[in-house]
Amino acid sequence: MSAPRLDRIEVTGIRAWGHHGVLAEEKRIGQEFVVDVTLHLSTAPAGRADALSRTVNYAEIAHAVHEEILGGPHDLVETLAEHIAERILSDTGRPLVRRAEVRVHKPAAPVGLPVGDVTVSIQREAAPVEAVLALGTNLGDREEHLRAALAQLAGTEGIEIAWTGPVLETAPVGGPDGQGAFLNSVLGVRTQLGPFALLEAAQAAEHAARRERLVRWGPRTLDVDVITYGDWTSQDETLTVPHPRAHQRAFVLAPWHAARPDAELPGHGPIAALLRRAADRDGLRDGPAIEGYGLS
Repeated sequence: MSAPRLDRIEVTGIRAWGHHGVLAEEKRIGQEFVVDVTLHLSTAPAGRADALSRTVNYAEIAHAVHEEILGGPHDLVETLAEHIAERILSDTGRPLVRRAEVRVHKPAAPVGLPVGDVTVSIQREAAPVEAVLALGTNLGDREEHLRAALAQLAGTEGIEIAWTGPVLETAPVGGPDGQGAFLNSVLGVRTQLGPFALLEAAQAAEHAARRERLVRWGPRTLDVDVITYGDWTSQDETLTVPHPRAHQRAFVLAPWHAARPDAELPGHGPIAALLRRAADRDGLRDGPAIEGYGLS
């Protein structure tokens, strides 16, 4: 799984008095450290919507770096750099920042000679995120829509298919009367994409199937929803995660449970219990065998 091309946000010259160093005097007296960070992420979702919630807050990043410089103490500048990168990727910038570069300057390092600066530069990647997508179709060649969507997602840079659920045929839930039956399935992905970039990949698969959004919950060639993205939660109007109705939909829960019976839906608990309570569970029936679906 190759990493996608990303944008950059740079925050430089973050200064604080730290007590890091091998020598006892360095820990006792301290000295100034200067840190530059480069954050790699997709800024397009935020730029299009002018929404801070879709990007990283670099003020929070700066404060986090400042706190790490004040913390410790560590013997090595390398350790300080690791702590900063880990915090950016696992806390302050998660999950939008997919790569972090950290450069720590120690201009007063006691090396015994006149030098302008001593720096340590590192680059660290965010761990891939496990996400769950749900697919549904009730227009046109339904089997081909599911086949093509799986192939397109598997071929998308930064996405690896981890598992797929079986295909089920279900009656429509909600929407106008007279719709045809749906073919539904669920798949798990391991992704280097941020959540909004993953949503764009899902929408690209819908676009390839010539999805039209004419009537809410109306018939459609293909629907691809982001159900979960790790343990991340969002109330963004474009991407609500976990999906706000997944806990009620047997056509999502049943194929997910078949593939991953011990899975849980964040905020709602085990999917096995949710499936037992789903109002539409009695309307499920086996769908056709489609290559790629139903594998562990």
